[in-house]
Amino acid sequence: MQTGGRALAMAALVLAMALWGSSFIALKLAFAELPALWVIAGRMLLGALVFLAAWRWRGRIDYRPGDWKYLLALTACEPCLYFIFEALALQHTSASQAGMITALLPLLVAFGAYLFLHERISRTTLVGFALALSGALWLSLAGSADEHAPNPLLGNFFELLAILCATAYTLLLKHLTGRYSPFILTALQALVGSLFFVPLAAWQVDWPSSFSTQGLAAVAYLGVVVTVGAYGLFNFGVSRLPASQATAFTNLIPLFTLVFAAVLLGERLNDQQMFAAALVFAGVILSQWRSTPRLPAGVLD
Repeated sequence: MQTGGRALAMAALVLAMALWGSSFIALKLAFAELPALWVIAGRMLLGALVFLAAWRWRGRIDYRPGDWKYLLALTACEPCLYFIFEALALQHTSASQAGMITALLPLLVAFGAYLFLHERISRTTLVGFALALSGALWLSLAGSADEHAPNPLLGNFFELLAILCATAYTLLLKHLTGRYSPFILTALQALVGSLFFVPLAAWQVDWPSSFSTQGLAAVAYLGVVVTVGAYGLFNFGVSRLPASQATAFTNLIPLFTLVFAAVLLGERLNDQQMFAAALVFAGVILSQWRSTPRLPAGVLD
């Protein structure tokens, strides 16, 4: 790839991570005002409407027999299962802690490629994975219940499940980007997410009696800026870079989340959690000490 194209992909990924970091804060604000299913359904529906309005710029579609399995698995992992687990997570833990758990994603992608795609993985990566996982567990156990995190251990467990879904999503995404444009894959996520979450939200009985401007603005931000912008930018970056390299940028999500949570929500990590966060970052850095092998083309065929 030319230097300009690589730089553009990297810039897109950095911006996507900033938007995803801010999404944890937007979700916390929205969940404080509206039922979780309403929030997720609203963001999916808004995103789908944006993509339908811009359908003429959809880009390439090169469907091959059997692709429906990968497309179905892609959308089942994210947004369906991912957002269910993330909604449960943010009802029990803080945005700062949930953001820290996302630092495990690059390691899980490398580990998943080793287990399921038979890629080689170094001992250094395994040690880094163990360190980062230990740090994430310490982060959860060191957290005390407060107004931001009533049950941090349970919430961080749900966030870990969400990250496992994101791992499968990333591997499937890399396989499909050669035949489908980032627009198509992102639009498909929004459309399937709408079909999945809107009926669930409609059946919810505890409808809110009033709507606040803050809650509605948070849903609009999540639907238009994050669902369309962040996923579109990430899918573009993954289409231009190896999956393992692209997911390394998710290490920036905890940093963005910590900053946004401190400024906008007043969240703070205690001393033990700061050390645990440092351990997570140390594990991630160690795992990236040597270059991770690229995903072979068509490895999921």
